[in-house]
Amino acid sequence: MKLPKYVTKILKILLAIFIIINSIAFFHAYKFTHFSNSKAKKTKSPEELSSLDKAKIVFFGVNNPKPKNKKFPSQKHQTVKLKSNKEIECWLIKIEKSKGTVILFHGYGGEKSQLIEKSDEFIKLGFSTMLVDFMGSGNSEGNQTTIGYKESEQVKTAFDYINQTGEKNILLFGTSMGAVAIMKSINDYRIKPKGIILECPFGSMYQTVLARFRRVNAPTFVIPRILLFWGGVQNGFWGFAHNPTTYAKSITCPTLLLYGEKDKSVSRKEIDEIYTNLKGPKKLTIYKNTGHENYLIKNKIEWIQNINEFLKKTIN
Repeated sequence: MKLPKYVTKILKILLAIFIIINSIAFFHAYKFTHFSNSKAKKTKSPEELSSLDKAKIVFFGVNNPKPKNKKFPSQKHQTVKLKSNKEIECWLIKIEKSKGTVILFHGYGGEKSQLIEKSDEFIKLGFSTMLVDFMGSGNSEGNQTTIGYKESEQVKTAFDYINQTGEKNILLFGTSMGAVAIMKSINDYRIKPKGIILECPFGSMYQTVLARFRRVNAPTFVIPRILLFWGGVQNGFWGFAHNPTTYAKSITCPTLLLYGEKDKSVSRKEIDEIYTNLKGPKKLTIYKNTGHENYLIKNKIEWIQNINEFLKKTIN
């Protein structure tokens, strides 16, 4: 039976809208998970953007140049190349009479030189450190990021490398995406660190996509789901199953969970759900007047105190 002309016209319009929405989502998903080699400046945080700039992001995506190492540790260090699912570069800083080794992992859009100041504090507390560039960042291979999903294998690779040196006290530190990668690595590969320190991990990949849409005042109806679908297709995983809240149920080692109460990227509800699901000894610390930012800079005295107390309790 032939459809009326107005029905056919409506169906064509709906099809066109469907194609446009999926095309935009496909484009955004690629730019979000692949760094460029261009010299264009990285897009500012949503709080620093004008309404016009936010509108441009909705249609044209963000400028996302590959993060580069901007400085080097002041201490004598060894550059280590490890073969994981991608080749990753690390800086290993060994100290005398070390109490253990802390492996540090950066967040989305970051790289290992951003971890130097935190590494310095761990060194002052008597620990050797290893700073890791995830794939796509710094001097590691490629330009891809999967927001902690495939990076979890790189956490295991770094852990195994230190473990094979005979080190008994291995601790993992991660901020944002780095924290998520640690949680997934423990869940998937059953690595057994002495303890972990997690800064502002998101509760699920879907929730973090929603948060990014809200920060640029973009509509959150349907499109974030489409974007997450295409992001998974492009990168070879099911984004809707990337849920740190679930990974937390596999974590039995001592955990220090840190969060800024004014974080617009990760909600307090997500943090509380993760904390509830952690199975081992745990502590949650909330920093007032702090967003999704560097806690060491914003809350230096308190941060060092929190870290020191956790390490003393964890390393006997």
